[in-house]
Amino acid sequence: MAKKEEKTNVMRVLDKAGLSYRHYTYDASDGHIDGAAVAQKLGQDPDQVFKTLVTQGASGGYFVFVIPVREELNLKAAARAVGEKSVSMLHVADLLKVTGYIRGGCSPIGMKKQYPTVIDETCQLFDTIIFSGGRIGSQVEMAPDDLLSLISASTADITA
Repeated sequence: MAKKEEKTNVMRVLDKAGLSYRHYTYDASDGHIDGAAVAQKLGQDPDQVFKTLVTQGASGGYFVFVIPVREELNLKAAARAVGEKSVSMLHVADLLKVTGYIRGGCSPIGMKKQYPTVIDETCQLFDTIIFSGGRIGSQVEMAPDDLLSLISASTADITA
């Protein structure tokens, strides 16, 4: 009997919204869970695979940025995109408390709260983009416009 696929919270949110997506799993036992390693494991174009970064603004609010895995977040551009004086990366130790996710399994969908989210404008170059499915070993692929609409995100040039 085939093992039933265990749904992540991300998948449940997408199913409830009636949005089309593909789910991928990968072996994380080697500890290589960074986006570029995951893209390579799955044979995916790293420009199409995005990582989710969480920041805190000068005002104290939290902001989410989703960028291609090989890119670095430009903190000045990110702050401009959300109307903050500055933003700084959230400490890994605070990630679970703020988002409900751990490093390597952080997704822009299904956080404890829906924080203002900006996706790098390069997402529009692809029919679909790939990002964390909400746990280590899980990736989701979907149309960027569906993601933008679902989480009320905007796009901007936010990479270094």
